[in-house]
Amino acid sequence: MGARRVAAAAGRGSRRSAVRLRRPRAGCGKRRDGEASSRTRWVVVVRARQWRDGLAAGPRPGTAGRELHMSQTKNFNLPDLGEGLPDATIVEWFVKEGDVIKLDEPLVSMETAKAVVEVPSPFSGKVLKLSGAAGDIIPTGSVLASFELDPNLPQRADGQDTGHSHGHAAPAAAPTPPPLPAAAAPVATEAAKPAAAERDDAGTVVGAMQSSNAVHAEQALAVGGVKAVPAVRATARKLGVDLSRVRATGADGAVTMADVKQAAANGSAKLGAAPAPVAAAAYAAPAPAQVSAPVQSEARTPLSAAGKPMRTQPPGVVAKGQPEPLKGVRRNMARVMADAHSKVVPTTLNDDADIHAWLPGNDVTARLVRSIVVAAQKVPAMNAWFDGEALTRTLHAQVDIGIAVDTDDGLFVPALRNADMLDARGIREGVNRLREQVESRSIAASELSGYTISLSNFGMFAGRYATPVVVPPCVAIVGAGRARHQMTPVMGGVEAHKVIPLSVTFDHRAATGGEAARFLRAMMDDLALAS
Repeated sequence: MGARRVAAAAGRGSRRSAVRLRRPRAGCGKRRDGEASSRTRWVVVVRARQWRDGLAAGPRPGTAGRELHMSQTKNFNLPDLGEGLPDATIVEWFVKEGDVIKLDEPLVSMETAKAVVEVPSPFSGKVLKLSGAAGDIIPTGSVLASFELDPNLPQRADGQDTGHSHGHAAPAAAPTPPPLPAAAAPVATEAAKPAAAERDDAGTVVGAMQSSNAVHAEQALAVGGVKAVPAVRATARKLGVDLSRVRATGADGAVTMADVKQAAANGSAKLGAAPAPVAAAAYAAPAPAQVSAPVQSEARTPLSAAGKPMRTQPPGVVAKGQPEPLKGVRRNMARVMADAHSKVVPTTLNDDADIHAWLPGNDVTARLVRSIVVAAQKVPAMNAWFDGEALTRTLHAQVDIGIAVDTDDGLFVPALRNADMLDARGIREGVNRLREQVESRSIAASELSGYTISLSNFGMFAGRYATPVVVPPCVAIVGAGRARHQMTPVMGGVEAHKVIPLSVTFDHRAATGGEAARFLRAMMDDLALAS
């Protein structure tokens, strides 16, 4: 194609195009049949700029001879906020479409199965699109937000990337970003190892955030004039509490978890409720409603001789409840339990531990933990991990016990590390610390995995025996029921002894029935001691 034809074609594609042609090198030309020879090297540089409404129609002063800058659009894909978590739930957006945000400023608060994570912006520029609203579930790797980069604001250099894929520029012809080369990730990982030798992924490594083995206090973020950490904001949204109307008692005027729960209990800061004087609320005219309600009830439902409503017809087929998607911890719990049920071959043994000899002041949880440690040391096969695919078993010298913690959001199982090295006081302090961190949603993700055996002390509520679920790779789990008194035969008669029901579920692929029975016997013998 000649230079004139190339220029004409470029001119038809864009009214404002800078076209530069380089002449072919000496000796290069065209064949007589019209096809370009292999030595022909035409270099055509075309830079087009799409002018939008409201922008200047002509070129800027001083840009003659320069390539015009094209605005760049980038997508931010939701990174893995934990250890292989498949999705996360939007708790609260800190920006809206059209806002301008700077690098590392708070973008959104996300709830995972392990924590409420504040995700910073990976770019500086204008927010073009937000994918989803509060409560929506976003799969890991899906587009979370789209940005129009601002070249006048600071951007993260390629060498400063945190290692997460935040999306790529979306070209017009290929909206799907190309995958990164397979060799790129290992190189970045190896280079980062020396500097991060003592750091673990706490499930919140996004943007410029870093994590370590230590438990860090979340920083209270001021949004809408209210300072609160993401976990507090998530709890307030769940309880229907307006943070702007909560009396803050935390440091620097931050709203704490206790403030939110107190406001929810007394109803002083309900969402959408307009503040009203107490007198007006007390002396409002409720008489018509109070008088008409019983009349309507009598007209609808007949009463029994005791004055209680009776149902004379079966309920209608239309149910009032509506299905809602599981989120956060409950969503992850459903996956984990289903996966465990499909892989493990569970078998459960039950018996009662006689604690008649206990001295006053014994801590039930501490004694249960100690008995598990003693039994695990006598029967190491129960304090182990099992890989069903590779058919390998790993016996552990240390005893890390997963303590099941029940919450309104679902089940957490934090790990009590090195339980074999703790005394009764250390066990109690460790359990209290884990429970407090779970309730405040400040526990690190690294504390929610890696245990070698687990304990479910469901007896503090109700129940005697159970078939607790073994979650791979663990081999066993201990369940403790509600203590009770029973008649026990002794020399010369019977006595009322206090007992604790025990249930031990084990994976029969990795342990034998004899090993499980000896483990249970060792627990019972230790619990029978006075202290």
